[in-house]
Amino acid sequence: MTQEIHGTVADGFEAVREEFAAFVAGERPDYEGQLCAYVHGRRVVDLWAGDGNEADSLHAVFSSTKGAAHLVVALLVQDGTLELDRKVTYYWPEFAAEGKGALTLRDLLAHRAGLVGLDAGFSRAEMADDRVIAERLADQRPFWRPGTAFGYHALVIGALTGEVVRRATGRTIQDLWEERVRAPYSLDFHLGLPASQEPRYRPVQPMLPTPEQQALIDASPQGPHTLASIAFNAHVPDTGDLVDYANSREVRAKGPASAGGVAAARGIAGMYAAAISELNDRPPLLKPDTIAEVGQIHSIGYDLIARAHRSYGLGFQATADTWHPFLGAGAFGHSGAAGSQGFADPRSGLAYGYTRRRLAFPGGGAAPENSILVRAVHTAALAH
Repeated sequence: MTQEIHGTVADGFEAVREEFAAFVAGERPDYEGQLCAYVHGRRVVDLWAGDGNEADSLHAVFSSTKGAAHLVVALLVQDGTLELDRKVTYYWPEFAAEGKGALTLRDLLAHRAGLVGLDAGFSRAEMADDRVIAERLADQRPFWRPGTAFGYHALVIGALTGEVVRRATGRTIQDLWEERVRAPYSLDFHLGLPASQEPRYRPVQPMLPTPEQQALIDASPQGPHTLASIAFNAHVPDTGDLVDYANSREVRAKGPASAGGVAAARGIAGMYAAAISELNDRPPLLKPDTIAEVGQIHSIGYDLIARAHRSYGLGFQATADTWHPFLGAGAFGHSGAAGSQGFADPRSGLAYGYTRRRLAFPGGGAAPENSILVRAVHTAALAH
């Protein structure tokens, strides 16, 4: 039975609907996902599919949360409240322990701190609490000399940058996100989901790999004491997996800034549209110099955690280099473990958001279908 595709596309974006429909037709019958895009502040794609999934259903977006958190940091840099080349210890003196005293905020944002996790790991309750994560990491010896290499700080970077924000402003990233971005634009992107909104949440479903895909997973076992295991807290028994993490009410309630956000695709795309374009009669949140700064590549090459080529701007992935090379230089955004993705391409004016409910194979980043969907949206955007 072919799934019905709901929603609308603007004139000239019909090919996007066709690509989305073709992808959904090849997925499992229980697929649920949402796709949204803006061009120069105008919504041009608004599609969704799946039984029980609506345009305003909320999905766990895992590391796409980092985009929201670091938009707040970008605003504070733009305001002059934070300075990128200040040492982290200027804001957070305790961070100097174990040889971390020379690290700058710029290098912290670019995943260069060497502070991807704890030797002893975190408990389930600790993983939901950015303040506790930051406090414990302040005493941790870095896993590489800070500033000399980079690796994805998957579950902790939002806590680290969030502590800098808290020390500088007296406010949390979550509070500033709500005040400066989410509420003014009525975005369905929550860093801390109110209990009243829980009925809209679609719990994450686990990956269901094919036998061939499972063989690939089994062929790459992860040792319990590797950097990657520490970065994903996998070296600690009985703390659950990513599905357990996202489906925890405590995580959703506190909205940890590395991976605890929930959103609809409209919320992700709307955030990036607001960042670079006029939206709802408001000027862009970011000025051109700030857009250029956060999108500029700061770390590129071999990622010690991903064990693959990656590139990062300031708190954001460098989307064109990491995922979609046909995008404009300076495109910035973030993907998430279930397959979500969001980004802004300032040169074309495109802002993109995608969510899905079930974890996609191979996991660990944007779902493969994003390559097809992003190309279709970008091609249509360039034609207008």
